[in-house]
Amino acid sequence: MIYLDNAATTFPKPQSVNDEVYKCMTTYAANPGRSGHTMAMEAARVIYETRESVAKLLNVEDPLNIIFTFNATDSLNLGIKGYLKSGDHVVTTGIEHNSVIRPIKELEHFGVENTVVSCNELGELNYDELEASIKDNTKLVVVTHASNIVGTLVDLEKVSKICQDKKVTFMVDASQTLGVYDIDVEALKIDMLAAPGHKCLYGPQGTGILYLREGINLKEMKQGGTGSKSEEIVQPDLSPDKYESGTHNTPGLAGLGKGVEFILETTTKKIREHEQELTQYFIDELQKIDGVTIYGPRDAKKRAAVVSINIDDMDSGEVTFLLNRDYKIATRSGIHCSPLGHTSIGTIKKGAVRFSIGYFNTKDDIDAALKAVRELASKQA
Repeated sequence: MIYLDNAATTFPKPQSVNDEVYKCMTTYAANPGRSGHTMAMEAARVIYETRESVAKLLNVEDPLNIIFTFNATDSLNLGIKGYLKSGDHVVTTGIEHNSVIRPIKELEHFGVENTVVSCNELGELNYDELEASIKDNTKLVVVTHASNIVGTLVDLEKVSKICQDKKVTFMVDASQTLGVYDIDVEALKIDMLAAPGHKCLYGPQGTGILYLREGINLKEMKQGGTGSKSEEIVQPDLSPDKYESGTHNTPGLAGLGKGVEFILETTTKKIREHEQELTQYFIDELQKIDGVTIYGPRDAKKRAAVVSINIDDMDSGEVTFLLNRDYKIATRSGIHCSPLGHTSIGTIKKGAVRFSIGYFNTKDDIDAALKAVRELASKQA
């Protein structure tokens, strides 16, 4: 199988990730922070080291400001719902994933207003409109760093400046970028950042992170055992325990730690340059194929390694089916859990076929995908 669905879940993982998950499951998969025996202490140590590695990647001074969740959706729900209250106003964009827009829409039932800022057909954000959308009761601006449909990058520095000037809390959905792009939360003045472990961080599924700037206090989404202040019957008010009730996904977080170590050793620069090179080659060659429509910017430096297309009037689901059946190529079709994004680029009725490139893809993979697209397009001519 040629795997070009990395925007959904990265595959394969570095071998060190697989090895650590297995090691955890066979040698120290006890409850971290719950017992004083050797296995439990080893589990707690590994989880803390993973917290330290994520903090280093984001340039976070205190690892305890890294909250572990089960995916980016979990992180976004905690950040958005835990921060906003009745009477507040939140601003987001027209290229967001449903993991952002659905929690925001849910809060309408609890008296929280929202504004969705428009994006053009390339998925590019209107920054002037974003600034003009901020009102006296605006408490939060939430933006994705890169569209999960067309990869279009949002200028985080520009959005951060607007938020600082307006004294509004700034939250980033880095699901498609953390681990590939340098995100310094201190330099960018990011207040909250959500990301999954299983995409660009090379961790297992069932892992996610939420960074909280010092002083950001959220209403937790659940209460329960934390391994701390167990003598009390109310939730402890300390981070990260307040937000991490229940047993951790220790094997997943152990693997995530190795995934982040892989990024720190390989460097985001090397990972990004490889993905950009393949993405630019793919776009350049796709433009030569009659009947193929490419969505998003043509410059790979303006987008993450996500390329969505359509072939003439073919159903996007049929294209993905044929790519899998006849060419053993994994892609994703449809609306990609982003109706706002597809509305922005004009594909809400037909969807699109998404090719998402990862660090372990090769030029041969891209050539095979191009060959398949050429053949499918030629049959429509």
